[in-house]
Amino acid sequence: MTRFDTDTAVTPLGDGRYAAMLDPGWWITTGPNGGYLAAVLMNAATCAVDDPARRCRSFTVHYLSQAAAGAAVVDVVIERTGRSMTSLSARLRQGDRLIATALAAFSSDRPGPSFSDPVMPDVPPPEDLDVPVFDDSLPPTAVPAMAHRYEQRWAVGHRPFSGGDVAHIGGWIRLAEMRPLDEAVLAAYTDAWMPAMFSRVAGAWGITTVDLTVHIRSVPPPGYDDWCLVQYRSAVSAEGFCEEDGEIWTRDGQLLAQSRQLAAIISVR
Repeated sequence: MTRFDTDTAVTPLGDGRYAAMLDPGWWITTGPNGGYLAAVLMNAATCAVDDPARRCRSFTVHYLSQAAAGAAVVDVVIERTGRSMTSLSARLRQGDRLIATALAAFSSDRPGPSFSDPVMPDVPPPEDLDVPVFDDSLPPTAVPAMAHRYEQRWAVGHRPFSGGDVAHIGGWIRLAEMRPLDEAVLAAYTDAWMPAMFSRVAGAWGITTVDLTVHIRSVPPPGYDDWCLVQYRSAVSAEGFCEEDGEIWTRDGQLLAQSRQLAAIISVR
């Protein structure tokens, strides 16, 4: 079992409640990464649905308060189950503190037209790249504990805090301890990269996720534990908030997931 499996595991307690243990190895600065919490919630939701034919299609998390390392519970409510779709809500708590809420839709495959217009960025393979995401040019506060949980190879966009002309960023990513992709790993990947806004600003800033939506678009190949290519863009930053749109691809160009989040901007000066 990998560190990811251990640190995102949930244990059924009955009546839709699941126990979890939040590990500080997935922290960014003073709190947990939003993708890590999304993975914990995703595991609880998947356990509650308990139907391999119904896969997660849409997953939205709202982050309400900062979590602490240690025990937590997830309460899952199946809001409705139909012939092909299950809709649910989930709440992550520590004691009386509500940490995050989630809404999810799980469904079996449905008939319909198929097309996919997004094009995977044309970048060198990860084996040909040795540019780290985190290097000595960054302030110490920009290198979170979570950085040690992933392997990353920079491939898209300007370096952080370099004042680039667009907020576009990305590269290759995989878990430091490889294991097959599933919905929980994809949820984690959507928030594992440095924010796209960092490539456009000069000087250090921070962000904290307000909400994160993940759309799972296809099933990873069986046993796929190879690198994924991720890219993220921010088009608008205003009034202390920025949005970010993301895509996750397999090495051979299969679009696995799309994401969108709104984040609050934090001054670290």
